[in-house]
Parts: sequence; C-alpha cells; structure tokens
Amino acid sequence: MSGRFIEVPYRMLPGETLEALLEAFVTRQGYDTTDTGEGMRAWVGQLKRQLERGELIIAHDLQTETTEVMTLTQWRAFGRDLADDEEG
Repeated sequence: MSGRFIEVPYRMLPGETLEALLEAFVTRQGYDTTDTGEGMRAWVGQLKRQLERGELIIAHDLQTETTEVMTLTQWRAFGRDLADDEEG
C-alpha cells in the first residue's frame, strides 16, 4: 500500500496512547462494555492480547496524520480498496 501507511508496533506507544486507541476501537466496533464487570478495561485487555498475538495492527496514515487499530481482515480489505482507488 503505497508509502502512505505505516504499521506502528504497539510496544512503541506510550501506555496512555495505546489505551486511548484501543478504547476508540472498542467504541467504534460497538462492543458492549456493560457485559462484564470490568467493562471497557476487560475489552482493552483482550485487544492488547490480540495485538500481542498479531491479530490486530495499528496503522498510521501519513497523509491525514490519523492512527487506527484494525483487524488483519480490515487491513487487507482496506489495502484492496485503496489499490482499487489508485487504479481507477
């Protein structure tokens, strides 16, 4: 995907920044944060484990200066969509 996007290793982010990104991901994906006793904290913990296993990535868009958490499926679909846009 062109040089516009870079993957950001989650270990490079300050703890507070990582927490905020993961909380935004939980909210955007519509997870029910009331279904566990720990709410948001439980979801963020699960997402951190997914990052550790390589199931999620953090992508930074150099053009828009935005950073997103994505599943690998979302990342691959995004790459296909971007390639289609660049061709068309």
